[in-house]
Amino acid sequence: MTRAISTIAREIVTDWRPVNYAASPYLQAMHWLTTVDDYYGADNGRGIVIYFLDNAGSWRGETARRIKKELKAALRD
Repeated sequence: MTRAISTIAREIVTDWRPVNYAASPYLQAMHWLTTVDDYYGADNGRGIVIYFLDNAGSWRGETARRIKKELKAALRD
C-alpha cells in the first residue's frame, strides 16, 4: 500500500529547505491529495505530481531519492 500524497508532501517539507520556487505550488497542492487520482481544483493529482517531479531536480539526498521513487511508483499504479 502506498502512502497518501499528503503524507509524502509533509515529509518533503521537513526535508527540503528551502523548497525550489518552481516546485512549491505543486508541493502545496499535494497537501490536499490522497492519491494521484484525486483533484485539486481543476488539476488532477497525476499532473500535479508529474510537475512537482519535473521541478524537484535540485532536491537531492537519500530522502529525496526514496520519495521521488515512491511518487513515480504511485504514478504507475
